[in-house]
Amino acid sequence: MSVTSPVGEQFPVRVFGGPTALFEYGGLRFLTDPTFDAPGEYPTPAGPLVKTAPAAGTPADLGRVDVVLLSHDEHPDNLDTSGRALLADVPLTLTTPGGGQRLGDRAKGLADWESVDLDRPGGGTVTVTAVPALHGPGAREAIEPIVGQVVGFVLTGEGLPTVYVSGDNASLDLVKETAVRFAPVDTAVLFAGAPRFPVLFDGATIVLDSAQAAEAAVILDARRVVPVHYDSWAHFTEGRDEVIAAFAAAGLADRLDLGERD
Repeated sequence: MSVTSPVGEQFPVRVFGGPTALFEYGGLRFLTDPTFDAPGEYPTPAGPLVKTAPAAGTPADLGRVDVVLLSHDEHPDNLDTSGRALLADVPLTLTTPGGGQRLGDRAKGLADWESVDLDRPGGGTVTVTAVPALHGPGAREAIEPIVGQVVGFVLTGEGLPTVYVSGDNASLDLVKETAVRFAPVDTAVLFAGAPRFPVLFDGATIVLDSAQAAEAAVILDARRVVPVHYDSWAHFTEGRDEVIAAFAAAGLADRLDLGERD
């Protein structure tokens, strides 16, 4: 559902909860960070992650998936057991360089600004470009040894809108770098939720909060924003209401689209 109707025609984005969304673009079907495991407690080096709600669907509901856009493979709230099993049936997973090494022959790791061209049904290509992301505050050299690499993506193609998928990014400076190359963006799938851990980075957010997501929309000159990664996990400290309020406060309510849920 949309908070208000987006201007003009937009392709639908189906959201499943957490970071998982499905959309068709250029005739190809893309899935972000697949997470379909049941609610429960999942161990990580920083402490257990608690999933509080089931996904709004199952892998069997997806239909064909051509490409998984995986921000990172090292945390169960971005790739869980059922998500890993799903990757075996997907022709291509695009992810971080390290994830590309860990996930097998069907995965390809992309360095920042590296692109891959994907054949479209009926001719032409979709270009997927890896864009930088940081899973926490501060400098890359301080963050990545603790939480690992993450990556975002931009999708482009002749006659197609520009789509940005942020991944688990906390840096507006990196959003600005992406905007220099790709703005204006037609659809931005922004990971939000303001996740925090008291034991990491003095409790600072490790992905955008709601106000930062609204600011990212301005930076990207995004025509539409589909927020994900703000529900279904206990460490997400801001949810749907905070996202709606932040976009309304920024005068961007007409750009917010909460996606489709079956």
